Amino acid sequence: MIARIVLVASVLVASCWLSGGRAAAQDVPGIEICTVEKTMERRTSCLQSNVDFLQKTISKLAADHQQKLDAANRQIEALKGTVASLQKTVDDLQASQKKAVEEQKKKAEPPTAAKDAPVAKEGTK
Repeated sequence: MIARIVLVASVLVASCWLSGGRAAAQDVPGIEICTVEKTMERRTSCLQSNVDFLQKTISKLAADHQQKLDAANRQIEALKGTVASLQKTVDDLQASQKKAVEEQKKKAEPPTAAKDAPVAKEGTK
């Protein structure tokens, strides 16, 4: 448990250090180095302070990420509606195009021989 806290603390300290953040005093919220404390009570208090800071940070990050997920889910639902509407439009256009092609085929069909053949009257010759 302590090793895990120290690992997380060292990662956060390293990220703060690499980003240029400076902590002038221990009253600034953040991870403290607890190994310098001589008494067990102070060391325990220091570790508890680190745990509290990490829990608050994790809670804040979790809330931020949940908001981003919710926004992404809303956007996905809106896009699904748009896709459904566009699919309906495409289907309608394809159906009307197919109907227009069929009508052109009917108009372009040459009349059949049976229709054009003159009807011979019986008895005339």
